[in-house]
Amino acid sequence: MAGVRTDRLVAVLLLLQRREQVTAAEVARELEVSERTARRDLDALAMAGVPVYSVQGRGGGWRLVGGARTDLSGLTASEARALFLVAGPAAAATPAVKAALRKLVHALPEPFRVQAEAAASSLVMDPQRWGSSRIEHRPPRFLDELQDAVIRGVQVRLGYVDREGAETERTVHPLGIVAKGPSWYLVSGTEAGRRTFRIDRVSSVDSTGDPVHRPEGFDLAESWREIADEVDRRRTPLEVRAVCTPEGIGKLRMGLGDRLEVGGSTVDGRIEVVIRGYNEYALAGELAGLVEWLEVTGPPGVRDQLASIGNALTERYG
Repeated sequence: MAGVRTDRLVAVLLLLQRREQVTAAEVARELEVSERTARRDLDALAMAGVPVYSVQGRGGGWRLVGGARTDLSGLTASEARALFLVAGPAAAATPAVKAALRKLVHALPEPFRVQAEAAASSLVMDPQRWGSSRIEHRPPRFLDELQDAVIRGVQVRLGYVDREGAETERTVHPLGIVAKGPSWYLVSGTEAGRRTFRIDRVSSVDSTGDPVHRPEGFDLAESWREIADEVDRRRTPLEVRAVCTPEGIGKLRMGLGDRLEVGGSTVDGRIEVVIRGYNEYALAGELAGLVEWLEVTGPPGVRDQLASIGNALTERYG
């Protein structure tokens, strides 16, 4: 809540700088909050040292000391970009705060406006981890430099160490940053097409100053969904066909997540499903505890593994 409150206070300050005077009702309408909340935010700005004061009586309201509206020239390019990161799809701010900040983008000086808007679409947050990893990572070393390149739209020479430890250098066109669980990725255009780089494997970043060639209609969130789907398919190449009782579908969803695809009903009222996994042995082990609701129909290798597990259980506990 503290983060959302701070974002809202910044939005109020921008509104004050854009207009000569505002009332609590106008602030409430712009930010989609109550008048009581708007008055509390205006008071909080004054208490925080912002030179804002209230004018009493008919035609009164709130003003900045000095009266005249400003062009926000005191706001640096970096501050403007940081501000509009809270308005992007990855931000944790409320929809009302995001909407207010977007409405106020035209209050920025022209040189900052493009980069501020770019900041709002430069980052995607994907909270789902790959697999079952629970390792936490600090933000990687070159995260700020790469996000700066995305926002400014400039190419970079990227030093990169692959999973085998081989280091290469290449020029890439940064298109966006994705946080996947605790890991960070750079989505880029390269001579070989669109590629994704783990930012914790980046060893150097040098801006070339040349403009990024951004594909027409590129959408970072959509691009990441395609990338994540492809990675999931590679991590779970095996598909198992099965039928499940209706009451067992919820248990499958809890245990298998997005590795489960639910199909139509069969003549006996059960439901067709497809389950993805890494190999026959591992997937049979997962499904063995679901035999009360699930019948695997193929491939034969998984059925054989399940039979073997059943025989072993019978020998030990029968």
